[in-house]
Amino acid sequence: MLYGIYVSHSNTPSAAGADASALQPVRAHSRRHSRSRLALLASLLLGTVLPNSVLAAEATPASDQVSDPALLKILVRKHVLTQAEADQVLKEAKTESAQNVPAAPQPRPAGASASAAAATPASVTTIPPDDGALHVTYVPEVVRKQLLDKAEADLEAKARKEGWLAPNVMPSWLEGLHLYGDVRVRYEGNFFPKGNDNTGAFPNFNSINTGSPYDVSSTNPNFAPQRNVDQDRNYFRLRARFGLDADLGDGFSTGLRIATGQDDQPVSENQTMGYANGGQGGDFSKYAIWIDRAYIKYAPWTGPNSLEVDVGRFDNPFFSTNLTWWSDIGFDGAAVKGSYEVFKGVTPFITGGAFPIFNTDLNFASNQPAKFESEDKWLYAAQVGSDFELNHSWKFKIAGAYYDFENVQGRLSAPCTVLSASDICNTDDLRPSYAQNGNTYMALRNIVATSANNFGTTSQYQYFGLASGFRELAVTGRMDFDRYAPFDIWATAEFVDNLAFDKNAIAASAVNNRGAITGTETTGPYAGGNKGYFANLNLGEPELKQRWNWNFGVGYRYVESDAVMDGFNDPDFGLGGTNLRGFTVVGNLALSKRVSTTVTWMSADSIAGPPYAVDVVMFDLNAKF
Repeated sequence: MLYGIYVSHSNTPSAAGADASALQPVRAHSRRHSRSRLALLASLLLGTVLPNSVLAAEATPASDQVSDPALLKILVRKHVLTQAEADQVLKEAKTESAQNVPAAPQPRPAGASASAAAATPASVTTIPPDDGALHVTYVPEVVRKQLLDKAEADLEAKARKEGWLAPNVMPSWLEGLHLYGDVRVRYEGNFFPKGNDNTGAFPNFNSINTGSPYDVSSTNPNFAPQRNVDQDRNYFRLRARFGLDADLGDGFSTGLRIATGQDDQPVSENQTMGYANGGQGGDFSKYAIWIDRAYIKYAPWTGPNSLEVDVGRFDNPFFSTNLTWWSDIGFDGAAVKGSYEVFKGVTPFITGGAFPIFNTDLNFASNQPAKFESEDKWLYAAQVGSDFELNHSWKFKIAGAYYDFENVQGRLSAPCTVLSASDICNTDDLRPSYAQNGNTYMALRNIVATSANNFGTTSQYQYFGLASGFRELAVTGRMDFDRYAPFDIWATAEFVDNLAFDKNAIAASAVNNRGAITGTETTGPYAGGNKGYFANLNLGEPELKQRWNWNFGVGYRYVESDAVMDGFNDPDFGLGGTNLRGFTVVGNLALSKRVSTTVTWMSADSIAGPPYAVDVVMFDLNAKF
């Protein structure tokens, strides 16, 4: 219930001021009654009864009170009342206050004693307290302000929860949305030194496998598609990404991100400006936008003790470097991650998942009634590691991962007759759907020699698949030292070994990564390998949060031809892929809180096969929101 407020008067007024004093309780009651209506209004809107202390504040002396208009202004500002409604409430309160003031007391009869006169106001004009009345003589200003702020906060919280506050206030279901994005403009220069082999030694296997098969017969006068190894290139590139994350409550969330890209390659969202490809780009024409992320996440626990399940297309869930996985790559499939702090500063974690790499066309082969067996490709992966926080200055992280690629290795087809580039053999789908450079390749088709192809001397249309399987064992570590902040030091290292690599078996079928021909050999000895390592040292601010924050890093990598799948690692070093070694130097500088610039220099040389080297220089301007 709402309690009334009675303001008691313990001092008997003098005869001279008796009339005025007699009116004070009535006026206090009138003011109280008017303000209680406003308090009641706020209480009803909140769905609760305001405490006695809030109502008690209404009975303070007029000089110390918060006026009716002050409370009404709050209600108007919070869109509880319109200005017209507030004016009407104030008008009614003033009218009711005037009506409740009693008539002035009649003059005392002649000869009445002073003592009798003094007693009259108390008996006639004093309003007796109701049951449960609260007697308040004074409430300090600071307490009144706290009570008013509390009532205002409660009112706003209630309004937000029930969605009736105002149309210009964000509804609760929108509060879980997070919009973000970034734009990067880059100048890139590719500089080839003299000495690279430009005699046809670097077939572009990705171009062959994603287009028409290549006629490998000796009577074909045309080179296979070739990589550029001798002509410098300069161009501008653009990357734009826009994403949305939504908190769905109860541990669920979802996200969507779109991004640029001159094609659907997995490792780069770069769009070369002016580059005409697939009907987009060039001559100021528009560029394509791709779905880059689309996932549902369930994370019932977060923090040191965490559990997270991701399905869809999401960020790389594994702790790794660009040696094995490019930083922008998205994973398709499902992943589970969990961590648990067993001791203070020691938090083991585990990650696992299954990821479809390639799914066979329902109608493969489309040009014949009898269909071929599926050649679906999968990645099954698991990682175990731990975070160590020795003290506030030293932090370490180390993990071991096992990446098992299923059905990615090439296999010679059943004998098949190929009369044109449109013919299909049963292992054609084993060719990589996307690749960069460096992995060892083998011919996939077992083409039958007939009179139609001049007994194997013409029309030898061929596709190529990976000569090695891939079961990668990777060990990754990171060290952070921040005692002398902002001059933090951190180092990252990774080692990888492809356990499925069989050099002798590969040598019999490999068509690339061979050494120079000597003597009577028709092909040089196979020179590929299966190991790789990477080390990087950085100094500065790990995150560029303010203007003039900076960091600087230098790294070295050595990645043999078949240490990792070349389609998924760094697309910039050596122009992408494996069979490379060399240095990387990177510097970052913040121009503002959300704008930064990056300068990168990379120098790469081939490890096996014909000589190849390239220097890549990049200047980036980055903006994020």
